[in-house]
Amino acid sequence: MKNTSSVLRIATLFLSIITLFSYGVYTVFFKANGEKSGFDYTNNFSPFSFENEEKSNQQKAEEVNSPAGSNNTVIPTAAGEVLGKIKNQTIKNDSANIQGGSVHIKNSTDLDINADKLLSAGLDFKIEENAGPQVLIIHTHATESYLREDRDYYTSSDNSRTTDNNFNVTELGAIISDKLSASGINTVHDRTQHDYPSYNGSYSRAAVTIKSYLKKYPSIKVVIDVHRDAIQQSSTKTKLTAEINGKRAAQVMLVMGSQSGTVKNFPNWQENLKLALRLQKNLEGMFPTLARPLSLMPRSYNEPLTTGSMLIEVGTDANAFEQAKYSAELLSEALIKTLKEV
Repeated sequence: MKNTSSVLRIATLFLSIITLFSYGVYTVFFKANGEKSGFDYTNNFSPFSFENEEKSNQQKAEEVNSPAGSNNTVIPTAAGEVLGKIKNQTIKNDSANIQGGSVHIKNSTDLDINADKLLSAGLDFKIEENAGPQVLIIHTHATESYLREDRDYYTSSDNSRTTDNNFNVTELGAIISDKLSASGINTVHDRTQHDYPSYNGSYSRAAVTIKSYLKKYPSIKVVIDVHRDAIQQSSTKTKLTAEINGKRAAQVMLVMGSQSGTVKNFPNWQENLKLALRLQKNLEGMFPTLARPLSLMPRSYNEPLTTGSMLIEVGTDANAFEQAKYSAELLSEALIKTLKEV
C-alpha cells in the first residue's frame, strides 16, 4: 500500500509539472503573439473605458453639438468653447416668387411688380466718368463682421461684430470704392460706425451722414449701404457661398425698400428698384449663383434720400472674411458694368 501511495503521489506531481509547462509554452508562443480566442489579449481593457473617462471638456462640447449618429465630428482648432455647427448653403433662384427676364425677386410686399417693364425703363440720372463724386458708400451697421477663417463650427471667441474696420464690412466698402474709382467712377467711402456704441438709432444716424455728403457733393447719384446677413436656426449657423471661377465667394443680396405696409413717404421707390434690377441682372449674368434673389421689402432703409440708393448684404456672420472680400471684388465688377451702362 505504501508503494502504491508513493507511485500515485509521484504521478500526480508529474502531471502538475506537465500542466504548468504547457501553460508556459502557450503564454510565450500564443498569448505574446496576440492570438484571439474570443478576447483581445493585446488590450485587456475595453476601447471605451479609460478613453471615455479622459475626454476633455472641449471634446464633450463637440459631441453635444454633433447630431446623434453623425460621423462628421467637429475637430476644433479655434479658441473658445464650441457653441454650434456651421452649415454651408447656396440659396437658389427657385426661392424667388417673381421672375422677369433674367432677374429673380423675392417680393415680401403686397405690391405687383413688373420686372421686365422696370428693366426696360430709363433712369432719371446718368453717371459721369472722371468727374466729381458719383457714388457714396456707407455702412449703417459698420461693425458687422465675419469669421477670420473658413470653418464648420463657431466658438465663444467668434464675434459677429468688431470695431476694427480692417475686419468688418467697412473693408468691403473700401474694396468696392477703390475699384469703382479706379474705373473712372469717382466714389466716396464713409467709414462712420453708426451702430457703435449703440445699435438702436443706426439708420437715423446714417441718414444724417448721407444728407451731409449729398449737400457737400451734389454730384452724387448713387448711395450704396453695405451690410452682411445672419442666418441661424437653434445652435446652427449658415454660411452662404457660391463657387465662382473655382473659388468660394459669399453670396450677395440686394435689399430694396418700397412704399408698402407702414411706409408712406417713399413715392420714388421704383426709381431705386430700376437701378437695383439692372445690377441684379448683371450679377446673375456675369457670376451665376453669386446673387441671391433680390429682396423687396416694406421698409425704407434710407433709400428715399436718392433715386439711386441700394442696400447690399454680403454673406453672413458664418462666412469667412476672405469669402466676403472676394465677393466685394466680384460685386465691384458688376457695379462698374451697371453704372457705365446707365
